[in-house]
Amino acid sequence: MASNNVIGNRGKKTQILSSLPLQILLYFNGWYFAFFWICEILIFAYKGTVLPYPGSNLAGEIVLLFTLLAVETVRIFIGKKGNLTEKLPHLGVSVALCVPVIFVYVYYLVWQTYVLRVEVILNVIQLIFLAFEFIFSLIAIITFARAESYR
Repeated sequence: MASNNVIGNRGKKTQILSSLPLQILLYFNGWYFAFFWICEILIFAYKGTVLPYPGSNLAGEIVLLFTLLAVETVRIFIGKKGNLTEKLPHLGVSVALCVPVIFVYVYYLVWQTYVLRVEVILNVIQLIFLAFEFIFSLIAIITFARAESYR
């Protein structure tokens, strides 16, 4: 979102364009994702011991969870940096990484071997975070692009 704040920088005036709602979403999503990931590891430990889980499926879903950890961490980090530095490529990468991450959450929500009710709740909350981050990232990209054309 565009802000009307002006900062003096050796005689130059610069408008701050960073999106506060996007930054807040990325911050809280970082903490929620850590909670989500720990819960998922514990749920997989439970499902692996209690449910008749095929070994290859369990291993594949755990590997997917570790892959999600790497991609989501990079996505959130690049999104925060892109928003704060007002860099279009960084936010573009963050938005592009939303697509595979959404597919992983949908997989855990619908297609994994056993889906527990608590996983449905955890994944829906994560998808809500992603939807709002995607929308606010697009708004920030448009705002940054418009400001670039006027400089």
